[in-house]
Amino acid sequence: MKVVNSIAGVRAHRPDCGQAGFVPTMGFLHEGHLSLVRTAKEQCGSVIVSIFVNPTQFGPNEDLDRYPRALERDTQLLREAGADMLFVPDAREIYPPGWATVIQPGPVAERFEGGLRPGHFEGVATVVTKLFQIVQPQRAYFGQKDAQQCAVIRQIVRDLNIPVEIVVCDIMREASGLAMSSRNSYLTDEQKARAADISLALVRAREIWSGGERRAEVLRAAALEVLATHYRDAVDYLALVDADTFEDVSDVGSGDLMITAVREGTVRLLDNIVFQD
Repeated sequence: MKVVNSIAGVRAHRPDCGQAGFVPTMGFLHEGHLSLVRTAKEQCGSVIVSIFVNPTQFGPNEDLDRYPRALERDTQLLREAGADMLFVPDAREIYPPGWATVIQPGPVAERFEGGLRPGHFEGVATVVTKLFQIVQPQRAYFGQKDAQQCAVIRQIVRDLNIPVEIVVCDIMREASGLAMSSRNSYLTDEQKARAADISLALVRAREIWSGGERRAEVLRAAALEVLATHYRDAVDYLALVDADTFEDVSDVGSGDLMITAVREGTVRLLDNIVFQD
């Protein structure tokens, strides 16, 4: 695996990778990230991974400085997973002096995470666009856990005619059902045990939907009832939305999502479930 720190280094070695899949990450890798790498390797033959803790997607009171980092460990995991190139730039490489251009992804980014974290999706859209320009992948792989982020990225790819196929892979979960996330490292064992209720709430709603219920307010109430045991006052949002627009739906159809963000102590945990026939 070639490890490079500069845009020039990526462009110098990019031809060696041929048709390539791309997995952008912020590091502190877990099985969810590694499953994306393995899928990209299987589907594309070559896979390029980036590790970059992007400062423009963090708000002023968020965890940029303490976001977990483990570059040596991540590098070894990526070698074992079959990555062909690892791009590890610093902030000045991505945002050089004088940098001023940003990507504003529009209405899909304005609610839920976008509303609670102003500027977050502008930062995501900008860095992902820059990484696509640098890496020039044929496919890019993302996890379903960050469903709104996936919708934002699909939007910018469509709007800017970026020639990359976006592949969204299933959520990887811990044994308890908790969606895997680098920020789970902030949680104690007791907190992780409580947080299992988040996936249980989503599964309960989907069970009711599979039984024929389509009314969003009924499905939402069922999920909130599960969450009320530990999180009555700690649900930032729980909504039924269209997977592409993130607009509310009142009659839940196949392909729609239930999304939620729940606060466990100081940690915000995101999860979602897809309703499918």
